[in-house]
Amino acid sequence: MRRDLQMRTATPEDLVWIHELRHRVYAQELGQHAPRPDRRLSDALDGDNVYLVAARGPVRIGFVSLTPPWLGRYGLDKYLTRDELPVLSEGGAFEVRILTVEPRWRGTAVAPLLMYAALRWISSRGGRTVVAMGRTELLDMYVSAGLRPVGRTVRSGAATFEVLTGEVAALTREATTRFRTVLERLGRAVDWRLDVDRTPGPDGCEHGGASFTAIGKDFRTLHRRHEVVAADVLDAWFPPAPGVAAALAEDPGWSARTSPPTGAEGLLAEIAAARALRVEALVPGAGSSDLIFRAFGRWLTPESRVLLLDPGYGEYAHVTERVIGCRVDRFRLHRKDGWRIDFARLASVVEAGGYDLVVVVNPNNPTGRHAPAAELRALIAGAPAGTRWWIDEAYLGYVDLAESLAPLAAVDPRVVVCTSLSKMYALSGVRAAFLVAEPATAAVLRRWTPPWSVSLPAQLAAVAALRDPAYYRACWQRTHALRRQLAADLARVTDAAGIRVGGSVVGEGVVEEGGPGEGAIEEGVANFLTITLPHDGPSAAALVRECRRHDVYLRDLSPLSPQYEGRTVRVAVRDAAENARIVAAYGAALEALRPGSPARLAAGAGATVTTGRAR
Repeated sequence: MRRDLQMRTATPEDLVWIHELRHRVYAQELGQHAPRPDRRLSDALDGDNVYLVAARGPVRIGFVSLTPPWLGRYGLDKYLTRDELPVLSEGGAFEVRILTVEPRWRGTAVAPLLMYAALRWISSRGGRTVVAMGRTELLDMYVSAGLRPVGRTVRSGAATFEVLTGEVAALTREATTRFRTVLERLGRAVDWRLDVDRTPGPDGCEHGGASFTAIGKDFRTLHRRHEVVAADVLDAWFPPAPGVAAALAEDPGWSARTSPPTGAEGLLAEIAAARALRVEALVPGAGSSDLIFRAFGRWLTPESRVLLLDPGYGEYAHVTERVIGCRVDRFRLHRKDGWRIDFARLASVVEAGGYDLVVVVNPNNPTGRHAPAAELRALIAGAPAGTRWWIDEAYLGYVDLAESLAPLAAVDPRVVVCTSLSKMYALSGVRAAFLVAEPATAAVLRRWTPPWSVSLPAQLAAVAALRDPAYYRACWQRTHALRRQLAADLARVTDAAGIRVGGSVVGEGVVEEGGPGEGAIEEGVANFLTITLPHDGPSAAALVRECRRHDVYLRDLSPLSPQYEGRTVRVAVRDAAENARIVAAYGAALEALRPGSPARLAAGAGATVTTGRAR
C-alpha cells in the first residue's frame, strides 16, 4: 500500500458516492434491493449513523457504516424484533453495517482495515458489543474474524444474511493478532484521520495521565511539568500539608534507603485514630488499585457475577472483565436523570441478579455525583445476603467524611470500603490507601498482602497528612470555589463560541437538562467537572487533541461508556492560574474546530455524522 491510503470519517461530499456505491452493489450486483431511477440507495438511518471511508488520493475505495446505541434504533430493527434479538435492548450494542468495497479493491487489505477502524471507533466510544449482518456465503470469513452467529437468518431481496455478534475487546485482539503485519504497516501506508488512536493501550484499560507523555516518562525533561496543565488526571491542585513536606524533607536519604514497617503498622494506627475504627478492620495498600487487584483476585473467578455502575471508574471493568474474566453487568446511569442512582431500580436489579459483587464509587468518578449514605445503607440492608458490596470513597472528603460507610464495613461482612489517600490528600505520587472490612475479612486480605507493600516515604507522608485535617478541609472547600468559577468561565467561552449549552450548573452539581443534542457543563461535587459537547459540535477526542496543542491535557471520557456518546470531556480542577489556561485553550480549541475549519476536517469531523445524532 502507498501512503495516500486514507482512513477518515465521511464528509458530506462522500455521502453521494456512498449512496451510489450502495446502489451499484446492493441493488444491481446482489439484488438485495430494487434498482432506483436516481441510482442511489439510502435508508432511514442515513444522517444519524456514522460512515468511515477508505480513500486513495481523490479516489474513494470503500466504506463501513456504524450505528451507535444512543440513536435508539438499528438497521436490524427492519428484520427482527427486540425479543428475537435481545442484545439490541441491552443499551450498549453498536451495529456494524454494509461493509462495502469497490470491485477492483476486493481481496486487498481494505476490507479488514475498514473493519479494524470500525472496532477502534466503537472502542473509543465505550462500545463493548458489536452486532452485524453478514452474507451467508461469507460466513466463514466473519467467524474466522471472531464474530459468532446468533442463530437468526435474515433474507432481504435475493440476499441471505446471518446475524452475528461479538465482544469488541475480543474482536480487537483477534484483529491485531491475525492482521499484525498489515497493522504494523499502518504508520507507513495509511493516513489515519480518525479521532482515535490506531492501536489500543497495552493493557486495554483507559486511564488519565497522558499529560506525563508531554512531561517525559523517562524523567529527562521534568522542567516541562511547569509548562503542562495536567487536567486529565484527578491529582490534587494543592500541595500536601506542610507536615508532609517536612516529613519527606527531614532526611530523604534515610527514607529512600530504609525498609519501612513491614505491615504499615504505624499508618494503620493513625488511620484507626483518625476515622474511629479498629486496627483489625484495616488493610493497607499502595493506592486503591493495589487493593482492587489484591481483593478481587482473591474473591472472584470467571464464574463470578459482578454489577458495575455505568459510567464508572474504568479500573473495575478492567479487573473484573479483562483480568479475571467475570460475568459483568452494567447498571446504567443517565444524563437525563442527572446521573443519579435510581435506588428502587438498583434494588430490583440486585435482588434478581444473584451478584457476587456490586461496586459503587461514591462520589462517582466520572459523573461527580454523590449518593447519600442513608440510601446506600438501606439498599445494602435489603440486598441478598450472598452479595458483597465494594464502596469506593476516593473522593468523599469533597463531600463529608461523616458520609462514609466505613463504620458499617467494619462490622458487616458483606460490605468493604476502599479509600485512597492519593487524591484527597495530594499523595498520588507516593501511593497510599486503605481498605475497611469486618476483621475476619480484613485478616485474610492482610495475609495476602506482601511485606513492605507501602513504601516508607508513603507511610511518612500519609501519617503526616492524617494529622492535619484542618488543612485538608480548607483545601477541599477552596476546591469547590475553584470548580464553580471554572464552570462559569467555561460556560462563558462556550456561549461566546456560539455553541448551545442546554444544561446549566445549578447549586451542588445539579444540572437542568437541555434539549436533545445540546451540550452541558456539569460540576458534580468533587475536584472535577465535565463538558458535554452538542451532537453537531466536535467530538470529545477532537477537543482533547486540540487542547494538547496548548499543553493543556483534558480527559476524553468516551472510552469509559457509550453513555457519553463520544462527546464528553472531564476537566480536573487546578489552581486559578492553570484554570485560566484551561479556559483559554478550550476557547482556542472551539475556534479551531468550528465547522469547515482545517482542524475540524483533519479530526475527521467534517459532518454531524462524526458522533451520530441522538433522537
